[in-house]
Amino acid sequence: MKQISSYPPLVFAGEARNLQASLAQVSAGNAFLLQAGDCAESFEEFSAVNIREKLRVILQMAVVLTYSLGVPVVKVGRIAGQFAKPRSSDFETIGDLVLPSFRGHIVNGSAPTAAARIPDPERLVQAYHQSASTLNLVRAFTKGGFADLNRVHAWTQEFVASSPEGRKYEQLAAEIDRALRFMRACGVDTESNSRLHEVDVFTSHEALLLGYEESLTRQDSLTGTWYDCSAHMLWIGERTRQLDGAHVEFLRGVGNPIGCKVGPTTTPEFVLELCQALNPAQIPGRLTLISRMGADLVEDRLRPILRAVRDSGQPVVWACDPMHANTYTASGGRKTRDFDEICSEIGGFVRAHTAEGTWPGGIHVELTGDDVTECVGGADKILDSQLDDRYETVCDPRLNGRQSLDLAFRLADLIRTNGLA
Repeated sequence: MKQISSYPPLVFAGEARNLQASLAQVSAGNAFLLQAGDCAESFEEFSAVNIREKLRVILQMAVVLTYSLGVPVVKVGRIAGQFAKPRSSDFETIGDLVLPSFRGHIVNGSAPTAAARIPDPERLVQAYHQSASTLNLVRAFTKGGFADLNRVHAWTQEFVASSPEGRKYEQLAAEIDRALRFMRACGVDTESNSRLHEVDVFTSHEALLLGYEESLTRQDSLTGTWYDCSAHMLWIGERTRQLDGAHVEFLRGVGNPIGCKVGPTTTPEFVLELCQALNPAQIPGRLTLISRMGADLVEDRLRPILRAVRDSGQPVVWACDPMHANTYTASGGRKTRDFDEICSEIGGFVRAHTAEGTWPGGIHVELTGDDVTECVGGADKILDSQLDDRYETVCDPRLNGRQSLDLAFRLADLIRTNGLA
């Protein structure tokens, strides 16, 4: 930690302020938040191709949502720092072995051996360097032409192009092409407009290891405010959101936009206290509340919380994490999630907001650009028996590229059919 504290910051305070300004637009109902990326980043599967493909899926989803909803999409990756994982138990059983739990590559190894599960502080340094490399590549892709709207067709991966979602996406891409040609025909200079060629993709991760976060906290030379410069946005998980806990205490003291997961047992009274602790000045864009209730519970449990926060005047961003409360163990022993249940939770989230007159401001999903078989269902109708084909996550199951694109189309339809766009 002392070594990391001497390193340069990974992100800058001005970038975090830019993200907060964009999230303020989300809280006002004038933009949408897409927060997506790996469940847990891996030291072993770190490559430029993996980063590019993950970014490609996020850009595809953002184009679908922007075009369908008619509002800007704020793009925040679970990337360049999402290495630590909270675990419900200190131990896990693998075959006949009972081992200390794998807590993410920033802490220990995933191999099923006692030696691999010993925490290694050098992993903190490796996480810093991998985050720096990832950020460097993300900035190069998003500012160097890869995100150019003229390339929307080129973003289509082969396995997406051969699917119904891919064909739907190609149709949308053709419409964007026609719109760009129309703009050029009207005399609009689309070549020199940077908004058509570059995008901002911000980084985020769960602020779980407070020693690591503290090592990367810096005082901004312009404002004197302290920022956690490990990422643009940090969030507090369902397990660590105690009002008198260290995670709330730490994040209330930094200037970054922050998030907090809100599970099915959360009461409206607790959420109001949380808002007061984390955003007492009621700054728009400062606080994102990420519901993770479960498909069967979200509509009923979320509505009284929405009502209480709305009536309090807190300008929060509301996002839906439809992944974490819909995890189950398949017959073969693999953790998985059902695509229809994921969509069902988003549907309940949107209906709750429609009923309370609030804006369903975003989604928070775990995905990969790889053609994995980790979540069942979707257009490919992945079955429990197919999970072993390409189950590559180091922790929780992720949506693959096809499923992610399908989710974006379904979400857009849900918001439109509820009269919100």
